[in-house]
Order: sequence, then structure tokens, then C-alpha cells
Amino acid sequence: MDAAARSSVRERAGGRCEYCLLPESALEQTFHIEHITAKQHGGDDQLTNLALACDRCNLYKGPNLSAVDPQSLQVVLLFHPRREEWTEHFRLNGAFIEGLSPVGRATVHLLRMNAPIRLRMREQWNAIAPPDAQA
Repeated sequence: MDAAARSSVRERAGGRCEYCLLPESALEQTFHIEHITAKQHGGDDQLTNLALACDRCNLYKGPNLSAVDPQSLQVVLLFHPRREEWTEHFRLNGAFIEGLSPVGRATVHLLRMNAPIRLRMREQWNAIAPPDAQA
């Protein structure tokens, strides 16, 4: 993947993880350009298959395309940042990310978006730049 594609993905994401919304500027490491559909499942390097992801979201998502909704126990597709709107599946309640749909709940669960360290990072970031100011 070339530098122009990487730059385009970062710009499109506004410098935020497209899953947990943590800004890249909140961490001392570069976020990953993530393949939404992994190459092993037929994904490619087209911009429509790439997302900006923090290291934790990328690590926990891995090549997964689906997960179990902890409420219904049904297997559902994970959130797809190119095809779906974040606010249709998630709500930010302070630092806590609430899954609003089976897709949202399964994604929150699989990516461990509300792990204690991640909650602390979002709390710290929200103290510096409240959600309204983060847009």
C-alpha cells in the first residue's frame, strides 16, 4: 500500500480510530491502516476496504468478519466503517461505548472497546477535548 493511500485513510478518518473513536494524537504510536476484510478473505488494498484503527482495535479484530452478539447470542457481521454509520450501531456515554444493535454489541465485545485501560484513555482524552469539541 502506498503512502498516498495511507494518507487518504488517515485524513478520511479525521485521525481517529474508526472503531473506538480514540484520536491518534492521544497515543504515542501510529495507528494501523486496517483491512476491513482481511486479504485472506479476499480483501484488497482499495480505499473502500481500508480503515484507520488503533492498535487494540486492530489486534482484537484481526481477520474476523463476524462475532457473537452477547445479548442475542447470534453470529453477526462486525461493524464495517465504509458501509455503515458509527452512530447507527454505537453511542458514546462518557468514555463508555454502548452497542446499540447486534452489530454494535458484537463489535464492542470482540474489540474489547470498554476494557479498563481503554476507558481510562478515553476518559483522559475527554477531559482534554470533550466529545462536542472532538468532532
